[in-house]
Amino acid sequence: MRKWGVFFIFFALACGKEMNDESSMIPDPHSYANSGQCVVTHLDWRATVDFTTKQISATATWTIHRKEGNEVVLDAKSLKIDSIFLDNGKPAVFSLEGDDPILGQALRIRLEPETKTISIRYRTTPGAEALQWLMPEQTAGRQHPFLFTQSQAILARTWIPCQDSPGVRFTYTAEVTVPSNLLALMSASNPIEKNESGIYTFEMKQPVPSYLLALTVGDIAFRPVSDRSGVYAEPVTLEAAAWEFADLEKMIAAAEELYGPYLWERYDVIVLPPSFPFGGMENPRLTFVTPTLLAGDRSLTSVIAHELAHSWSGNLVTNKTWNDFWLNEGFTVYFETRIMEKLYGREHSEMLAVLNLHDLETDMREISSGPHPDDTKLKLDLQGRNPDDAATDVAYNKGYFLLRTLEEKYGREKFDAFLRDYFSTYAFSVMDTETFIDVFKTYYREHFNINVEDALFTSWIYSRGLPADFTPPSSDRFAKVEDAARNALEGQDITAATKGWTTQEWLHFLNMLPDTLTQAQLQTLDRLGRFTESGNAEIFSAWSLIAVRNNYSPIREPLRRFLINTGRRKFLTPIYTELAKTPEGRAFAEEVYRAARPNYHFVSTSTIDKVLSFDPPGL
Repeated sequence: MRKWGVFFIFFALACGKEMNDESSMIPDPHSYANSGQCVVTHLDWRATVDFTTKQISATATWTIHRKEGNEVVLDAKSLKIDSIFLDNGKPAVFSLEGDDPILGQALRIRLEPETKTISIRYRTTPGAEALQWLMPEQTAGRQHPFLFTQSQAILARTWIPCQDSPGVRFTYTAEVTVPSNLLALMSASNPIEKNESGIYTFEMKQPVPSYLLALTVGDIAFRPVSDRSGVYAEPVTLEAAAWEFADLEKMIAAAEELYGPYLWERYDVIVLPPSFPFGGMENPRLTFVTPTLLAGDRSLTSVIAHELAHSWSGNLVTNKTWNDFWLNEGFTVYFETRIMEKLYGREHSEMLAVLNLHDLETDMREISSGPHPDDTKLKLDLQGRNPDDAATDVAYNKGYFLLRTLEEKYGREKFDAFLRDYFSTYAFSVMDTETFIDVFKTYYREHFNINVEDALFTSWIYSRGLPADFTPPSSDRFAKVEDAARNALEGQDITAATKGWTTQEWLHFLNMLPDTLTQAQLQTLDRLGRFTESGNAEIFSAWSLIAVRNNYSPIREPLRRFLINTGRRKFLTPIYTELAKTPEGRAFAEEVYRAARPNYHFVSTSTIDKVLSFDPPGL
């Protein structure tokens, strides 16, 4: 590394730590925490997981750093607090205040002058939105129950009382007791096999925000991929998962070559049961992924590249609040695309970029016609709203295209140098949009004598939609796909042209089809691509939208099975939305949803309930 770059890193590292301390003074609209006055720094968690009662009983002992004041405020939601003790063993004076449907309650704990730790004995309740308790029949093996958590964005407070803000980082240790025939794993150091006691210990040495707390318990086995990476899954799924993700080590090496060392020691992946609501979740050291990635041809592994990239963008440098979510996801999509380019070539990564643009434009059209058109900006104002509203393609793909524009405008070599220093400088700290703009402009001025105009950031970050001068990506292979799509619609046989197509080419083909198709056209297309019987979740879900829109009856039963057995919100939301547009479709959707809803995580049901105006049982 250049001497100038080394000097910059050490100088800015000090500035970064100072920025991180100051950032805690800025309130997070989605947390009650008083981290500007008293902040948690370490968690020692002792827990017992009971599948009979579907409850976690635990003691959370927090080490605190007090700057001022005589209380610490934590976030809690749907928790039963039994008792709280200060480090001298004295019972603490505490109160639970408020009951906001999104934020939950403020847990206020009175401190004494010398208090260093607080110990909270508590239990989870059926309202714990982060927890997904699965019966044996809801798992791949169908023999044992399963539990997993999903803490992002602000669901950690439903299973651990904490300062549930991305701006607060802490280390943690844990001891978790589970049934002896099951294995427990966390976003920390992990075992690789079961023991007879059912007691497992964990340590996370690197400070993490609460949304990266994760736990899973089940009949789980392990297969190594390299000395520092491997795959966990239910035994019946393990072989397929290990084959699908055989390139893990290659991805880690490619990422390190791009933007510096991997700082989390191990990178493992666990394939969860189908109810997991996301493609993946970047829990440190243990990425959670959906089984819908197991396409059998390694064609959907860009999701793994995405979650791995989060080890730098998001986990290492974290958005200060959820209003700055694009700083996590836009950077990660950019990094993911660079990893895929490095491993599989520029043409492959450009196909991904074109598909990203299609998803972005689709999402922005829907947002623009909805109640919050300003959500097509990158910098958001989510005061009074669920921070999960930030999880749109705008944060992911508009953020990506901004960074791609910066790379193309000023040169890839310069942008790569900036990103390497950015990740090193602000490692284990937080970032907001305004600070990022200042950091970027300062770096380019001091390193390259380039003055970056504010207008560029204004048009991308603080304005709706895409800038008028945006240059979209293109793909030579996709140009051939577009020709094939036109020929198919004219009645030509394109079987030879589609030979050897990748998943990405088939997806682009489906994206090119018009909204309205005849039944004869649908049948011809289905014979061509065998879409209705496809085992590739990406292809099937894209085809199902076309089939539903055009009332193609052969899709009905395969779609029923798909919706009941798939919990990934990315697929569920557009399908249920399309079904709800007609009386017949809505009736089918409501019938299926009643059967499928118990299989879905809260993250998914909270969205689909709104799509179908569904009143959950008991409400």
